[in-house]
Amino acid sequence: MHLDGLDEDQRAVAMATAGPVVVYAGAGAGKTRAITHRIAYAVGTGVHDARRSLAVTFTKKAAGELRGRLAGLGAGQVTTATFHSAALRQLTHFWPQVIGGEPWQVMASKAKVVAEAASRAGITPDTAVVRDLAAEIEWAKVREIAPEAFEQASAQSHRSMPSSLMPKDVADVWRAYEDIKQQRAVIDFEDVLLLTVGMLADRPDIASQIRERYRWFTVDEFQDVNPVQFRLLQLWLGDRDDICVVGDPAQTIYSFAGADPRFLQDFTTTWPDATVVRLARTYRCSPEIAAVANRVLSGMRNALQLQSQQQHGPLPIVSEFDDESAEAHGVADRIREWIASGVAPRSIAVLYRTNAQSEAFEDALASADIPYTVRGSERFFERAEIRRAITLLRGQSMAEPGADVVATVRDVIAGLGWNEAQQPAGGSATREVWESYVALLTLAHDVVAVNAEATLADLIRVLDERAEQQHAPAVDGVTLASLHAAKGLEWSHVVLAGCSEGTLPLIYAEGEQALDEERRLFYVGITRASEVLLCTWARARSAGSRGSRNPSRFLDAVRDPATAVVDGRASVKFGTSRGEKRRSGPARCRVCGAALTTGVERTLERCSTCPSGMDEALFARLVEWRKQQAQERSVPAYVVFTDATLMALAEQRPETKQQLLRISGIGPQKLDLYGDELLAILGH
Repeated sequence: MHLDGLDEDQRAVAMATAGPVVVYAGAGAGKTRAITHRIAYAVGTGVHDARRSLAVTFTKKAAGELRGRLAGLGAGQVTTATFHSAALRQLTHFWPQVIGGEPWQVMASKAKVVAEAASRAGITPDTAVVRDLAAEIEWAKVREIAPEAFEQASAQSHRSMPSSLMPKDVADVWRAYEDIKQQRAVIDFEDVLLLTVGMLADRPDIASQIRERYRWFTVDEFQDVNPVQFRLLQLWLGDRDDICVVGDPAQTIYSFAGADPRFLQDFTTTWPDATVVRLARTYRCSPEIAAVANRVLSGMRNALQLQSQQQHGPLPIVSEFDDESAEAHGVADRIREWIASGVAPRSIAVLYRTNAQSEAFEDALASADIPYTVRGSERFFERAEIRRAITLLRGQSMAEPGADVVATVRDVIAGLGWNEAQQPAGGSATREVWESYVALLTLAHDVVAVNAEATLADLIRVLDERAEQQHAPAVDGVTLASLHAAKGLEWSHVVLAGCSEGTLPLIYAEGEQALDEERRLFYVGITRASEVLLCTWARARSAGSRGSRNPSRFLDAVRDPATAVVDGRASVKFGTSRGEKRRSGPARCRVCGAALTTGVERTLERCSTCPSGMDEALFARLVEWRKQQAQERSVPAYVVFTDATLMALAEQRPETKQQLLRISGIGPQKLDLYGDELLAILGH
C-alpha cells in the first residue's frame, strides 16, 4: 500500500530508504505525498524504526499535516515537529544538568522587549522601527553573529538597513535587548536553537543520547533552512547520513529572515553520495500555467521545468487598469463573473506583494457584496463564535455521545443564530460569523465522510488537534493574501495583482540576489493557480493621476508567445493596450517630492513626516458620518472608508465628484453610494 498511487518519480523517492537523499520538488508535484510514503515504506519494510524517526518542518500546521498523513499510512509513531519544538523539548529536558535550575521561559513575542531596548538606546520605538529592529536581530542570530560583529557582517552581506536605522543602532539595541532578557530570565525563539546547538556541541554525552533517540531524519521545505537550523541538523546526525531532504529552490522567499537556499542547492557537495530525485510532474497547474512558470524560472540554478499532468485550460491573462481603484473594482467584477459561472468563492484568491495592498481589494469586494477572508487575520479557532460552538459541542458529546454528528452541529450553530437561508452581506462582520459556522458544519461533514461511525467525541478530537496546529477549515469566501502568506496553498482561480514595477519587484529590491527573490515570489504566486490565472497592474496610483507606471518586468513571461503557446494553441491574451511609451518610478510626496513607501502615505499623497494641513474638525465629522453608515449597513467601519481615506478627504477637501475619484479608496461604486453626502459634509 505504501507504493500505491505513486508516479514513477514519487515511487523512486519512496524506495530510496537509505540516506542521504535529496528531492528537488516543483510546485504541485506531490512532495508531501512522496516523503510520507517514503517514511511509511521504510518503516513498513523494517529499514527504519518509527520510534527513532524524526520528520521536521517549519510550521505547526505543516507538522500536523505530516502527522495525519503518516498515521493514515500506519506510521503514526514517527515523531513530527518543527525545528523549534524539537529543539525546545531537548533543551528543556537537559536544562537542569547543563545550565541548572528551572528552564527559562520562552517569550511569545520579542516586540515589547525590543521596544524597551530601543528606548534605552535612544531610539524612538514606534511600531515600524520595532518591527525592523526585531527582523535585523533575528537575521543576525540565525547566522550566529554576535552584536559586536553586526556592523561588519551587515556590510559584508550588503544588507540594506530599514527605516532610518544604521548598523550601529541595531547593535546598540541588540545589546540592550540581550541585557533585558538576561535580567528577566527569558529567551527568544532564536535562543532555543542557539542554546540547543551550543549544548550539543559542548556536551558529547548529551549529543550521544539524542542521536540514540533519533536515527532517521526527514526535512521538508529544506530551501527555507537557515544556518543555525542546518548546524542543528548536523549535530543531530553526527557522523551519520540517514537524512532525506525535500525542497524547491524556486520557492525560496524567506532570505530576508535568514533562509539560505544554498543548503539545498549544495546538498550533493555536503553529501557527495546522495541519491538525487527530481519531481517535475505538477498535478496542480494546467499546461498553460506551467508554461508561464517555466518561463519565469528560465536560467535559474536547479530550476525544475514543470510537466503538467492536468487538462488544458484557459490562457493566462494580463489586464491593465488606469489606477489602483479601477484595478480593484475590475478584479471584483471578474470574480463576480467567476462566482456566477459556478466557481466557489473559496476556490478564488487575490494575491499581492505587500499587506498594505489588501485594503483596496477588501473595499472593492465588500462593495460588490462578495464574501472574503484576509489570510493572517484573526485565527479561526480564536473567533468568539467558534469558541462558543465548540464549548456547546463538548457538552453535547457528554450528554448525548451517540447523537448524529452533522445534525448536532447544525442544531448548535442554529441555536447561536445561524440561518442557512439568510446569508448576510459580503464583507460584513455578521457575514464573517455566518461563514465561520458554515466552515464548522463543513468540517463535520468531512469527519463523517472519512468515518461513517464517527461520534461527537471524534469531532471534538479533530477540532482540538486542528486548533493546536492552527489548521482552520476553509471559509467559503475569496482569499486575500500576500505572496508570502500564500506559499504552500492553492486555488483554482488566482488573481496576481499589483504587477507593476516598484511593487513587484519592489522598488527597494536592488542587486541580482534581491531581484531573484522577487522573481521567486512571482513564481510562487503563479503556481498557486490550478486552472485560471489573471495578472493585473495599474498605470497610476489614484484616479486622475498621470499614468507613469510600467508593467512588471516579470509579466514578460506571461506575455511571451513562446511560453503561452501549448500544443499549437493561440498566444496569451492581453488587457487593454495603452501604448509603449511610459515612465517608471514610485509615487511622490506632493509636499517634498520624496518617494512614498507605505499604503497610508500613498493614500495621503505625502510623507508621514510632512505637514498635513488637515482640518481636524472636518475629519471628526467624517469619522462620525462613517460610524453612522457602518451601523446602518451592518459592516465594519473600514468597509465604508479607511482612516487614511478620511484623512485624505480632510486634507485635500475635493469640491467635485471627479476630484473625489482622485482620492485613494473612492472608486465608482463608493462614489455612487456616498458621493453626494461627502460633498455635503465637505461644504460643497
